[in-house]
Amino acid sequence: MDSPMADEIDLALPIDIGLSRHSFWVNAQLACKRTLDLMGALALVGFLSPILLLVAVAVRLSSPGPAFFRQKRWGRGSSQFSCWKFRTMYVEQDSLVDPATVQRLQARGVLLKPKNDPRVTPIGAFLRKASIDELPQLFNVIAGEMSLVGPRPLMLHMLTPYPELRDARGQMRPGVTGLWQISSRENNESVLQMAPYDLAYIHGFSLWTDAKILARTPAAVLFGRGAY
Repeated sequence: MDSPMADEIDLALPIDIGLSRHSFWVNAQLACKRTLDLMGALALVGFLSPILLLVAVAVRLSSPGPAFFRQKRWGRGSSQFSCWKFRTMYVEQDSLVDPATVQRLQARGVLLKPKNDPRVTPIGAFLRKASIDELPQLFNVIAGEMSLVGPRPLMLHMLTPYPELRDARGQMRPGVTGLWQISSRENNESVLQMAPYDLAYIHGFSLWTDAKILARTPAAVLFGRGAY
C-alpha cells in the first residue's frame, strides 16, 4: 500500500468512517479482541519482565531522570490517556531545540524529528530504533487504554488540527503495533502520513488482520526505520 501525499488525503471524513459496518460478527470480534489483548499483554509482561527491569535500570544509569516517561495521547472515543514509554530523551532538553520552531510545527500537527536529535540520549536512540521504548505500553493494554494492534497513539498536537480524523481514528483503541508500523514506519512526522493505513485498518478490521500484523511486527522492528 502506497501512502498518498498529504494533499491527496480527503480530510472531510465522516465520523462514522471505518467501523460503519457494525454487525454481530464485527462486535463479536471486538469483544474477543479485548480478551485476547488482556491475555496477550499479561503473558508478554511476564515473559519480558527481566528485559523490562534491565532496560529500566539502564535508562536510570545512563542519564539523570526517571526510567519511564508518561505523555498524554489520544485514545478511543477521542478520549485522552497517559501513554507509558521508557524515557529516551534528556530531562533538560528545552535548550537543545528552538522553542519557536517546535511551536510552529505543533500548530500544524507536525512532530519535530531532526536527524541526530540532540534531545535523544545514546541509549534512547537504540531503544527507539528497536521499539523497546514502546514495551511499557503493555501496561496501557492491560488497563484497557490501548490494544496490541490498532492505530498509532498520537500526541495531542498531532490530531488537534484534524478533529474529523481524530474522531475516525478514535473508533478503536490505539495499538502498540499496527498497519502503519509494519508498512510505512519511516513516515512518522505527521498524522497525514499515517491516516491511509489507520483508516484502512479500521475499515477492514478483523482478528485475522490483527494476527497477520502481529506476525509481521518483529521483522518490521528489525528492519524498519524512523521509529519515534
